[in-house]
Amino acid sequence: RGTLGRETMSEVVLFKRLRPALMKLNPGLPTEAIELAVEELTRDLSKMSLAAANREIIKLVKNGVTITFKSSDEENVTETVKVVDWNNPGNNDFLLASQFWVTGEMYKRRLDMVGFVNGIPFVMIELKAAHKTLRSAYDKNLRDYKSTIPHLFWYNGVIILSNGSQSRLGTVTSEW
Repeated sequence: RGTLGRETMSEVVLFKRLRPALMKLNPGLPTEAIELAVEELTRDLSKMSLAAANREIIKLVKNGVTITFKSSDEENVTETVKVVDWNNPGNNDFLLASQFWVTGEMYKRRLDMVGFVNGIPFVMIELKAAHKTLRSAYDKNLRDYKSTIPHLFWYNGVIILSNGSQSRLGTVTSEW
């Protein structure tokens, strides 16, 4: 089983994909600016509610990360680091990982599929067998994941639950 370049299974952001994507999307910015944006995107939000953490990260993904750094002449420079190119999707890096393991504080969970945009786990897909009810994907899997590996859902934009004949689409704050 591959780690996708992660140092530990508790990491949910793929840094080896995030940094090059940010450099590609922000060609005039120095490495220091990119690193400050990475730090802001991946800071610990565990003291916040899951919904609040998700809102904060999605706002950064949508609008970019505003950072301040010193220029070569020691002046403070404020820039917004673009995280996703919403106008030209082909400029982004996409990856769909199957059987993605994530370690939480106490438990390790295997997600059926996680879709990454520029190294950020933006889509979570839970697949059930055709003979299983779709509701079980919500009640047994999604609820468990949100409580045992909440840090994955800080970044989540879309959740898809399916049993092959029925599907539901939602967000981290969606009810059944």
